[in-house]
Amino acid sequence: MILVDTCGWIEWLTDGVLAERFAAYMSDAAGLLVPTIVQFELYKWVKRESGEATALDAIALMDQSLVVPLSTDIALTAADLSLTYKLAFADSVIYASARKHKAELVTSDDHFEHLPGVTFFRKWQTDA
Repeated sequence: MILVDTCGWIEWLTDGVLAERFAAYMSDAAGLLVPTIVQFELYKWVKRESGEATALDAIALMDQSLVVPLSTDIALTAADLSLTYKLAFADSVIYASARKHKAELVTSDDHFEHLPGVTFFRKWQTDA
């Protein structure tokens, strides 16, 4: 399983500088894990930037994957991870969701850069 976080979805959907790197992980929708908090963040961002219809299209893409709601188990794990790694709420829920489902977290969010189980792409470095 792979969990591409919100910044990865945005890069991929907008053909950003890192789009090709994220595309390699987006090819198998059935192998993607999508926490509902990532749906929240992506919907909000896309609606603000491109309107509601485009935002709903983005969510429809995500719905082809395994969508994971915030459960008590994930919430408590997220709280522990937040304390351990000093992560904000959304980041800790995303990371806890990945850990609970044994998924690799793929991101360019520097809050995750050195955490176990994370594939990190530096935003300003696209050639390595």
